Amino acid sequence: MGKYQLIYFNVRGRGEAIRTLLKDNGIDYEEINCGNNWQKEWKPQMQFGQTPALRDNDFLLVQSNAILRHLARKHGLYGDTEEEAALIDMINDGVEDLRSKYVNLIYRNYENGKDEYIADLPNQLQPFEKLLSSNGADRSGCCVGTKRSFADYNLSDLLDVHVVLAPKCLEDFPTLKAYYQQYLARPGILEYRETEAFKQRPINGNGKQ
Repeated sequence: MGKYQLIYFNVRGRGEAIRTLLKDNGIDYEEINCGNNWQKEWKPQMQFGQTPALRDNDFLLVQSNAILRHLARKHGLYGDTEEEAALIDMINDGVEDLRSKYVNLIYRNYENGKDEYIADLPNQLQPFEKLLSSNGADRSGCCVGTKRSFADYNLSDLLDVHVVLAPKCLEDFPTLKAYYQQYLARPGILEYRETEAFKQRPINGNGKQ
């Protein structure tokens, strides 16, 4: 198997969960910044005209969640049973529901909607607190079972951007807080977050966070 290529802009955005999955599991990859010649060179190559994209030898895949699932199937990050895989999918879909609301805030309604969004955030986080508590995620660091899955990287990234938006948002959710702290303490994540690439990369393309 050749080295993966992750093709994306120089922002965290939809690419960050993919990056952290690759970094934390020691999976070799090359990152290509497509921002310099996006319209002429890169966009025409993309199935839906968007990134991130993952090149796996001759196979080019777009859509961030399709990429996460592809990597999960290849690298043992999709649970141990069909039931676990279904729960992982369920949690990841819940992550995407909240991420869509976050993206709408950041790109369409930041100035007028930020206070209302933060006020409602506990209602959005409560289902994750309940789900993860039922699995003992505060101890295992895993949202399903006892092995990390692709949904863990997507959920952890979602928590990460919300802690930046509302630094105290996890204070009333002890399981989510412990789960997030375990994520930050993972050696692969610690090492990645100390890199200049991570520190200098903006969270979103418009600079709002």
